[in-house]
Amino acid sequence: MSEEHLAKVQEQKRVDWIVSEIQTTIDKLSQNKEKVSSDAHEIKQNFWEDVTVNMDEKDDIEETFSSIKQRATLLSERERSKQQLEKRIDTLSRLKQSPYFGRVDFREKGDVESEAIYLGISSLMDSEEEHFLIYDWRAPISSLYYDHAPGPAKYHTPVGTIEGDMTLKRQYIIRDSKIVGMFDTGVTIGDRLLQEVLGKNADSQMKTIVATIQKEQNQIIRNEKSKYLIVQGVAGSGKTSAALQRVAYLLYRHRQTLTANNIILFSPNPLFNSYVSTVLPELGEENMQQTTFYEYLARRIGKGLAVEDSFSQLEFLLNSKETEEYRVRIESIRLKSRIDFKRELDPYIHSLGKQGIIFKNIILRHEILITAEELVKQFYLYDPAISLRNRVEMLKDWLLKELRNKKKQERSKDWVKEEAQYLEKEDFLEVFNKIQNRQKGKEVSFDDFELEERLLSEIIVNRYFKPIIVQVKKFAFIDYVKIYEAFFHAHEKKWKELSAYTIQKLEEQVIPYEDATPFCYLKDKLEGSLSSSAIRHVFIDEAQDYTPFQFSYLQELFPSSKMTLLGDMNQGIYFHTNEAHSFLPEQARAETENITLTRSYRSTKQIVEFTKHILKDGKEIEPFNREGKRPTLTIVNCEIALLKKIMDRIKEQSKSNTIAIICRTEKESMYVYKRLQSEVQVHLVSKGTITFETGILIIPSYLAKGIEFDVVLLFDTAKYQRESERRLLYTACTRAMHELHLFSMNNVSPLLEDCLDYVEINKS
Repeated sequence: MSEEHLAKVQEQKRVDWIVSEIQTTIDKLSQNKEKVSSDAHEIKQNFWEDVTVNMDEKDDIEETFSSIKQRATLLSERERSKQQLEKRIDTLSRLKQSPYFGRVDFREKGDVESEAIYLGISSLMDSEEEHFLIYDWRAPISSLYYDHAPGPAKYHTPVGTIEGDMTLKRQYIIRDSKIVGMFDTGVTIGDRLLQEVLGKNADSQMKTIVATIQKEQNQIIRNEKSKYLIVQGVAGSGKTSAALQRVAYLLYRHRQTLTANNIILFSPNPLFNSYVSTVLPELGEENMQQTTFYEYLARRIGKGLAVEDSFSQLEFLLNSKETEEYRVRIESIRLKSRIDFKRELDPYIHSLGKQGIIFKNIILRHEILITAEELVKQFYLYDPAISLRNRVEMLKDWLLKELRNKKKQERSKDWVKEEAQYLEKEDFLEVFNKIQNRQKGKEVSFDDFELEERLLSEIIVNRYFKPIIVQVKKFAFIDYVKIYEAFFHAHEKKWKELSAYTIQKLEEQVIPYEDATPFCYLKDKLEGSLSSSAIRHVFIDEAQDYTPFQFSYLQELFPSSKMTLLGDMNQGIYFHTNEAHSFLPEQARAETENITLTRSYRSTKQIVEFTKHILKDGKEIEPFNREGKRPTLTIVNCEIALLKKIMDRIKEQSKSNTIAIICRTEKESMYVYKRLQSEVQVHLVSKGTITFETGILIIPSYLAKGIEFDVVLLFDTAKYQRESERRLLYTACTRAMHELHLFSMNNVSPLLEDCLDYVEINKS
């Protein structure tokens, strides 16, 4: 028996023993869960029997409420314990299938013998709770595995640095409690393990990468000192995966003070949220808050205005010809992206403290209740030394008081008496019960009829005033559209066409995407921003797509939060990024740490070699040594032939989980979908799609960002003509894991001229 085989037999014996220990722990926890569930059920059943209800005296009422609170607290504690036990059982059940993925033997300085340290997705202790059988991958000691090769090694703990020697570093592939692969390695997580993981088919969800975390990714995960952690990573470098493991690490490291509710992720689109939704639960953690920047802006702006999203903005530009409207729109996007535009807006906002603020009339039943002029007059009565937002708050309070007075006045008006005749039976019954409770068995008097009339009037008036009061509390009496519009009227000479375009859109009650952030910024300066004090960590994926103005706005929204920004300037598909060299504003760079990831793991070596040559400066991109087929470029002379060639490729890919037909625009995606849906089962992905599915997908190029597919088929690459679309084409091509096939009608895109040596060209 060879030494390697003997080692594997011994390791399998340990796996078998660990699995039995895990099962023993699961059994104990299951018994505890049953007891806790039984206790909770009993508390629910006997809740009111165990509570003495006495409402006669004040002391009795307090005792009753105290008794109810105690029982509710006890029940809540049992339910919480049950949830924690279920969560631990679920984690251990997954651990049982693959108890660990790595081992390091470490001899601490001064010790004679090495300790074998096994790493898994969660920790496991022996039955006496004295020794670790498995260490959580996030534990300080686990960094040995990610950061060092056999030889001198060290790891950092809260109480200091532990130094010593690593005598062994071993990796495992364990499936269904059986070792299917085992090998010793150096500092880099071995190519054999990566080959095994990366060679698999894509799935509908991103997977955890804890077994294959690279040293540079571990720097991202365990970084705790930087206010801004900037990760510039090429396509397929694992930056998003590392960020999600970073969330899990932070929740583990600060489990007493940090919860998933203290972390927010701004993702590129709703589909991406679905794609990454299982990573943290697989590691035994809850998902953090997830939203898109557009969703945040749209909620902030509120109903009543149509807010354009970034995809509609891009669709307009991709489908437009070089017209005057196109030129003005490009100018508008670039201007409103810059910090300079914020600097133009700030003095205007400051000037509103003296003059120029615009309010709306308060309307009741199509008649003006309080005029906008009255609001302006009242607002400028306040001391100018008081901040804008405090004066707006004071005006809101004054307005609510005025509305209370108006309500009393309206009750006696004729329209109220007329409407009383048409009230529902339930309204009369409600009033009758109120009168009965007041009279307590006394004979009905004439005063009761007056009381009935007054109560009915209150019901009617309250119904009309309630929505007005709700809107006032939301500051809807401020005419933000007119205030923002006035800013462009004041700059008509400076930005003639741009101002006219913006004013036209605002009059149509449309907020272009490039205006959404400045509009929200203006709104926040007047009424105050939404509370974000609970957020301690902000993660921004596809950070290169954010403008300097947007970053500045996010910094103001989350002033006390640390930020992790993940991006790739090579995938900056929006037009404001064409002139940018970094996705972080200059003023934030002093508090940053930058980590650059240049190695691409997603795609085969052949695909990476091709895609890096699409870029003007892609030489630094390093492919992982995973061999595959060369990309192909098929040139046809008509659309019928193009669709046929695509169908031929689809038929060849029966073993692939995900095949993406990536189109340049949503309009093109819809066209291809209509042409293919009768031929093969396909799923059309649009900006409203929230669930990622396997199979054959038809998807616009910009929605494919952040996602990977087994096979990518690019529909008619000849349409990528503008230099501004180079990064879009690169982004689409880099979605492919195993195979990439490009199709083109008649011509080859000028953006592919430097790549032709790296593709197999077919003409038909």
